[in-house]
Amino acid sequence: MPKVTTARQKAQKQSKEDASSATNRAFGPIFNKDLGQHILKNPLVAQGIVDKANLRTTDTVLEIGPGTGNLTVRILASAKKVVAVEMDPRLAAELQKRVQGTPDQRRLEIMIGDFMKAELPYFDVCISNTPYQISSVLVFKLLEHRPMFRSAVLMFQREFALRLIARPGDELYCRLSVNVQLYAKVEHVMKVGKNNFRPPPQVESSVVRMEPRNPPPPVDFKEWDGLMRILFVRKNKTLASSFKTQSVLDMLEKNYKTYCSTHDMMIEDTFDIKEKINAVLESVDMGGTRAAKCDLDDFLK
Repeated sequence: MPKVTTARQKAQKQSKEDASSATNRAFGPIFNKDLGQHILKNPLVAQGIVDKANLRTTDTVLEIGPGTGNLTVRILASAKKVVAVEMDPRLAAELQKRVQGTPDQRRLEIMIGDFMKAELPYFDVCISNTPYQISSVLVFKLLEHRPMFRSAVLMFQREFALRLIARPGDELYCRLSVNVQLYAKVEHVMKVGKNNFRPPPQVESSVVRMEPRNPPPPVDFKEWDGLMRILFVRKNKTLASSFKTQSVLDMLEKNYKTYCSTHDMMIEDTFDIKEKINAVLESVDMGGTRAAKCDLDDFLK
């Protein structure tokens, strides 16, 4: 028999929901789950993150996703200025209210909008506790920013953080690891349990510190990433095997012919893309190596 919900039961359920909602409002704003909002509530963890940033009194700090400002007020105590990018106007208003009438008010600039679409100002250090669904695009947007910043202290889902710092031979070593480490030194600085947030996320978190390589390596990133895509489809295969797939051969042949035509280079009648690839692999003695075991120097070679 299906369970029948009476009008009285519905009324009781609604009453409980209303009471819960009222309680949430009494303790602060209602968080938007669609935006992945999880506010860091542990003051010791918040201070620890700021300490790891090694801030100077002359620094301008970019904070992504300040929420209600638990990190912001600690950053303001150590830096010259904070530019906070917040997507939710309600949380931005909470943050504005928090510093109103204090000396910090004039040193805090709040940008309301989507970080991914925002034109970022100059900053020395970035500190972020952001929605985990934008982790990868956030990292690369920061690494593309010019002028270069000194460092970034970023909170991520634990597994994503471990991918960033993974080394050759590690299980989590992947295209993301190589692409980020090409442009920055990355280190794990702190584990953060889910109970340090309100509301608690489904996963454990970690904080990493990222320092851009200055100057950056003279590499065309689109070409580099194209190579990594091929090699990490099956990272435990040999490099020679990775280039034997017909779709990869067709793509490389098309790219090579396009390159030759744009550089006024003749293509010989006997041209064979397989032979070309094998010759390159033999010249660097890497046909038998595997992407899972290669470090940055190997890939650059």
